[in-house]
Amino acid sequence: MLGGSRCISQHCNFHCSAHQFSTILAASTLTSNSSFKNFRIRLRNRNSNSSCLSNKVCDFGVNCVQPKSSDTQSSLLSETLSQSGTDEEPPSERLPILTGGIVALGKFDALHIGHRELAIQAAKRGIPFLLSFVGMAEVLGWEPRAPIVAECDRKRILSSWAPYCGNVMPRELQIDFSKVRYLTPCQFVEKLSKELGVRGVVAGENYRFGYRAAGDASDLVKLCEEYGLEAYIINSVMDTNQISGALNSNDGKERGQVSSTRVRYALHKGDMKYVSELLGRNHRLILMMEDQERFTSERNRLSAPKSCLLNLAPKEGLYENCSVLIDKNVIPCRVIVDTTDIHLECYEVDSFSCVTSQELKILGIDFGSPELDGVQIL
Repeated sequence: MLGGSRCISQHCNFHCSAHQFSTILAASTLTSNSSFKNFRIRLRNRNSNSSCLSNKVCDFGVNCVQPKSSDTQSSLLSETLSQSGTDEEPPSERLPILTGGIVALGKFDALHIGHRELAIQAAKRGIPFLLSFVGMAEVLGWEPRAPIVAECDRKRILSSWAPYCGNVMPRELQIDFSKVRYLTPCQFVEKLSKELGVRGVVAGENYRFGYRAAGDASDLVKLCEEYGLEAYIINSVMDTNQISGALNSNDGKERGQVSSTRVRYALHKGDMKYVSELLGRNHRLILMMEDQERFTSERNRLSAPKSCLLNLAPKEGLYENCSVLIDKNVIPCRVIVDTTDIHLECYEVDSFSCVTSQELKILGIDFGSPELDGVQIL
């Protein structure tokens, strides 16, 4: 998604149903209509509190969830509180923050450099938002798998994109896939304009949406023209490693572009240099620290079961050049990943005491590039 984009902007009147909304990122078997009134939207913002997985709910004929971000310990924590809203307020009063915004469309699992480019292009045209779906795996029957980015770490990453986006942090808008999976490309674009009040969209050239993934990027441009929205189609950010032969050749969208699939592949191989290139940052592994009884420690080594991890770990092996951040102090360490546990070894005993003496709820472990000392795969 580098470089040029194709834009079309025209203001027109439109008339479509007010009870249907859809954006579907990948082909799936879809069978019936769903009410727009009941689908959920999660809107991440900058408001902060402490604990990991907390949401504030408001009603917009939808649930608007505003995760709260971390406080002092690591900028990683976001907590989820839920409360009910009502259906009585007009949409313009329920999500006013979206009015006039530019929405980047995609499946933002890894928050990699291709996703960042979408946010950059959106920020050039207005207030940037990322629009994606939650719950696709459950609905489509995919096997559960750990996310690449821990839920409570996403705000930190989006904050790091602000310098690329005119010093504006992109916000996320997540829609419950089960509530919108049946709807058409036309209904999707109509709701973006009429219900959410966005001014335009940014999408990659391979973007698909709507019932049975019927719409492509060219359809998006045409529909946006009809409904008075700006549409910017961005060229893919290509992977310079070009490892497509090792990936799923049955994926029709695979053309050598940076993707979350490639990030997962690199983590599976334990190639942290490659992971860092795809992400545009070091991979951060998030460890839940609240259940200390499950941890063991001795001298300069802390061990925890993998069940305490909130996101995807790299392949089993020994990783040098890692670090943890405690009270803004960077503590160098090495990490050992085995079949059942993860082991953190600080190079100095004094540094290790900083880790174990803190009452941490979570711990972020950054995997630096193995370019200096390499990674030994067990």
